[in-house]
Amino acid sequence: MATPTTNANEQDYQSPEEVFAAQHSGPQGLDGAETARRLAQYGPNALEEHKVSPLMQFLGYFWGPIPWMIEVAAILSLAVRHWADFAIILALLVFNAVVGFWQEYQAGNAVDALKSKLALKGRVLRDGEWRSVEARDLVPGDVIRLRMGDIIPADCRLVDGDFLSVDQSALTGESLPVQKGVGNLAYSGAVARQGEMEAVVTATGAETFFGKTARLVSDAKAVSHFQKAVIRIGDYLIFLSLALVAVLIVVQLFRGTPFLELVQFALILTVASIPVAMPAVLSVTMAVGALALSREKAIVSRLESIEEMAGMDILCSDKTGTLTQNKLRLGEPVVFAATDEADLVLAGSLASKVENEDAIDIAVMDGLADKGVLSQYAQEKFVPFDPVSKRTEALVKGPDGAEFKVSKGALQVILDLSWVDEAIRAKAEEASQGFAVKGYRTIGVARSDEDGQWRFLGILPLFDPPREDSRETIEQAGKHGIEVKMVTGDNLAIAKEISGQLNLGQNISVAGKWLQADADNPASLRDAAGEVEKSDGFAQVFPEHKYNIVKLLQSRNHIVGMTGDGVNDAPALKQADMGIAVSGATDAARMAADLVLTAPGISVIIHAVEEARRIFERMDSYAIYRITETIRIMIFVVLAMIAFNFYPITAIMIILLAFLNDVPIITIAYDRTWLDPDPVRWDMHRVLSVSLAMGLTGVFGSFLMLYLGLTWLHLSIGEVQTYIFLKMAVSGHLTLFVSRSRGHFWEPPYPAPVMVWSAVGTKLLGTFLAAWGFGLIAPINWGAIGLVWAYSLVWAFLTDYVKVYIYRHTGEGSARNRTFLCRVRESLHSGWCRGR
Repeated sequence: MATPTTNANEQDYQSPEEVFAAQHSGPQGLDGAETARRLAQYGPNALEEHKVSPLMQFLGYFWGPIPWMIEVAAILSLAVRHWADFAIILALLVFNAVVGFWQEYQAGNAVDALKSKLALKGRVLRDGEWRSVEARDLVPGDVIRLRMGDIIPADCRLVDGDFLSVDQSALTGESLPVQKGVGNLAYSGAVARQGEMEAVVTATGAETFFGKTARLVSDAKAVSHFQKAVIRIGDYLIFLSLALVAVLIVVQLFRGTPFLELVQFALILTVASIPVAMPAVLSVTMAVGALALSREKAIVSRLESIEEMAGMDILCSDKTGTLTQNKLRLGEPVVFAATDEADLVLAGSLASKVENEDAIDIAVMDGLADKGVLSQYAQEKFVPFDPVSKRTEALVKGPDGAEFKVSKGALQVILDLSWVDEAIRAKAEEASQGFAVKGYRTIGVARSDEDGQWRFLGILPLFDPPREDSRETIEQAGKHGIEVKMVTGDNLAIAKEISGQLNLGQNISVAGKWLQADADNPASLRDAAGEVEKSDGFAQVFPEHKYNIVKLLQSRNHIVGMTGDGVNDAPALKQADMGIAVSGATDAARMAADLVLTAPGISVIIHAVEEARRIFERMDSYAIYRITETIRIMIFVVLAMIAFNFYPITAIMIILLAFLNDVPIITIAYDRTWLDPDPVRWDMHRVLSVSLAMGLTGVFGSFLMLYLGLTWLHLSIGEVQTYIFLKMAVSGHLTLFVSRSRGHFWEPPYPAPVMVWSAVGTKLLGTFLAAWGFGLIAPINWGAIGLVWAYSLVWAFLTDYVKVYIYRHTGEGSARNRTFLCRVRESLHSGWCRGR
């Protein structure tokens, strides 16, 4: 880690007394009444969000290329005096605005709900007690505690403690962490890298350094795979629709069709075919799914990351607290220079700080027979653990008034600190190795004597047992096509012991040559990536090594998930396709992650993957349905007009179809879907192949239906149009059910009740409209209606068989998907790819 630098520009040092006086506060912080008064005076500690009012948001749906097309169609209806068309087109315009606004409103509420669960917290001294509050509730004058991993919640002055190493590169551009001490200013939004100090809040919200410069900052967001897929689908349908409409206009103009009437029909047909609602429907589907994930104790911080979660095939998991219980238990101590075991445990407890709620500190202090003995000692100064020193240190005043130092930490560090001879070092290392074989973690304890020399007191063994559900969860991950690789900073012996207990495999790599792979040497990188890919886990890994692990696995075309909880895990979480902040993670890790777990263990991740794959299936089936419908309606209408020289359906019928189809489409966000046993990815070749096959099958069915209406039923043109209208309405809803699964539509999982009843209701409405007309369309008799229903049901079965056939030739048996699936499954089940 780079050496922190001192901020040369910070010349406005203030003593703690000056800080407290300036903020009208004191070392005991503020009381509740004063906090409430200042919160009312200064406002919440948050940047003001410029949200568009609901009214302006709603009116926005009447402005843009698509609304303009609908509005022009309405004006043309007035010009040709088609009053019914005008009324229904106007209703369509309002209906689209209401549906779009409501979907965006729901999605916005869902995202806001998730953001509220990710709100930053701060440790603040209120009414003489330390408590955790949301950062937005901090006020100037509050006394707060900052420690490694925290995102500094407000501008503040440091008033107590040794040092705080702060990464403020995102605010000031300084590449190295800045070391700060008492009297220095710490900026809101910076990250505490090392140390622990107390501070007094000096500015909040828009008055902070970050708040004043926020207006100059703009976010450059990368386009996700999901967004790219939506754009590609939209472009495909738009170009297809415009090309067909252009052909239609040219042909019909040569036939002498009135220009205004033709343009009106073409506009309505184009609007009905272009997937204007696709982004909204897919976004709402993800938002609804994200809320479902939050109920599973997994909070999505970026909706588009659901796609990466569904495709994740490798999960690099922390050991401590994720695969294990993170409830350390103190074993039988090994005494060296200590008087006895009680003296050794007491020294370890004095080198701990109860307020930090550190797992090791708690385990050591729980080993005291009588915790009341701690009240006889005063901790004058405390230096918390950090990844560089690998130890804690405290200056303590004893009952007799004498001062001494105690330290606990990594055994090798404590042995070096104490300058022990080779015999003691060998004995200590032998004891540590013996504990490691049993899965114990060891820490050394030292105490200074009267001369200030450190004495090695002994070894405290700690054991973190595996979680009861870890082994079963890992087996479930394998069944889902996800390989779990354990990542731990513990030594190789402990890693192998825990890995064996969890049935993860014994091929554990120690941080080695694959971390020093030459970036300019492709052969070196390939070898390193191959070693990382074959490993079952990694031992003696530092946080910065995790980034390398992720990069090397991604170079092998894996979608990688990485768990982490510390500030140093943030780069790896950001680099991973699916960064996962585990329960109890620091603010910095949570902000870098795509998924934040609020419950311990990795079973939550498996539930999240399952839900993500269901969400993906809903989006995939909707995309297929929408492309199918565009092909089915556009190609049929254009070709029928060219072939028969009359409108197979009227403009009013196209608008009514849009009404009848939109309601069931919205409910797809709540649909029940099958769970793919393998990681999933967007496959546009498969999506377009299935859609094209289903759409062309529908076109052929519509032409056959048109032939029956003209030659067998001898219907008039108006009745034929109603006949085709009803067929498209019924078949459209059936297409929705056919497209929602990769198997036959009559097999489970069955559609959600809300989806079924919305489709049934709109089908009945369309049927009654065809039977009675209501002055909008020509009515047809019930015999013709029965024929439409029967024909549509038969054709749905035929379309379904076509769909299943296409899936079998574009599914995992196809050449396109064999490479990806072989790589995933070979890592889980050796030999799977051989013979296939």
